[in-house]
Amino acid sequence: MSAYDEHLVIVGNGMAGHRLLETVLAHPHRPRHITILGDEPATAYNRILLSPWLAGDMDREALTLRHPDWYAAQGVSLIVGERVTAIDRQCRTLTTDQGRRLAYDRLVLATGSRAARPAVPGSDLDGIHAFRDLEDGERLASLADAGGRAVVIGGGLLGLEAAEGMRKRGMTVSVVHRATHLMNRQLDPTAADMLAAELGARGLEIHTGADLAAYAPDADGQRATGVVLSDGTTLTADCVVAAIGIVPNTSLAERAGLATARGIQVDAFMTTSDPHISALGECCEFEGTTYGLVEPIWRQAEVLAARLCGDTPAPYRERPCATKLKVSGISLYAFGPIAPTSAHEVLTYHDPQHGDYRRLLLRDGVIDGAVLYGDTGDGPWYFQCALAGEDLSACRQALLFGASDAQPLLDKPDTLSEEAA
Repeated sequence: MSAYDEHLVIVGNGMAGHRLLETVLAHPHRPRHITILGDEPATAYNRILLSPWLAGDMDREALTLRHPDWYAAQGVSLIVGERVTAIDRQCRTLTTDQGRRLAYDRLVLATGSRAARPAVPGSDLDGIHAFRDLEDGERLASLADAGGRAVVIGGGLLGLEAAEGMRKRGMTVSVVHRATHLMNRQLDPTAADMLAAELGARGLEIHTGADLAAYAPDADGQRATGVVLSDGTTLTADCVVAAIGIVPNTSLAERAGLATARGIQVDAFMTTSDPHISALGECCEFEGTTYGLVEPIWRQAEVLAARLCGDTPAPYRERPCATKLKVSGISLYAFGPIAPTSAHEVLTYHDPQHGDYRRLLLRDGVIDGAVLYGDTGDGPWYFQCALAGEDLSACRQALLFGASDAQPLLDKPDTLSEEAA
């Protein structure tokens, strides 16, 4: 059977599943029969925009990627509000929680991830929320509109966005972060301190170096009313949000007998241990790596779409990624190692008055890592220089001022020496 005649079923209508669908539909030899299922009642939406939506900076409609009539126009069968509960690999069928049974020739699992919860006493109490999907966002918005106090566990990107969104809706919000500085996977201490100062000036209460010991229960032992830190401090709250990371959703794959570890294990063509089943996005694991950023997931979608349409694509490979973020209106750009080693030369530029900071790590004249806070316009240029392994010794004195100052020195490396002579 050719790829055109196969029935392709995609389980998961989140951003990874939708990106794959769009990429497949753009292929001239797309499968004729495509079904996509999502367990949320809404069609695909942009989860990255949940944070500004929670903050009241945009309407709900701005999140929508496609409306139901688009799927029909593309000849795609759309099923929403149904969760796939079982896969029969021998018969190549799947079953939903509504009793629907579907046959497939090719099956893709794009089941995403769920919020990780701290394993501390009280983690099973009511009143502990996540911030992963539209339903979570709607619940947090409703709670925030009622006012009161909130505690957010986790000072990474998602935790800070949730905290700032609820603050803007009128809540008093505390952020509890285990590491000594915010966003410790992306920022160095100086940039993190600048971020903490800005968020603190807006009204967030930041607690870094703070270990969560337990959730505080109410008198009935049913609902969380705050958190207890390892130093004995208690932070009371009407709402607690856990945003400490994600866990790949592998339960469906596990029940089907597919190979899993932290995620659903795939090869370089996104194929699982069953040749008729693929996986991509936050649910999958490739060579020990799991995913949370869109850039590698988009590349996975390109590889898998080509494969599903009968092509032989280049295999998926890990590549260095730059992290471009906007935390509550503050631009950040980072790549490479965060902590310098003895082999690094460290270049820094810090302008507290204008809220700008740059730190470059050089190894033998080549950029190995960078952190930019505020003005991040030169971030992509630094990243491309790092990928190319370009020796920037000739423009070292101008590097911190960006491409407009450094590039001319690279183009004419002898200019300064001639002038000096």
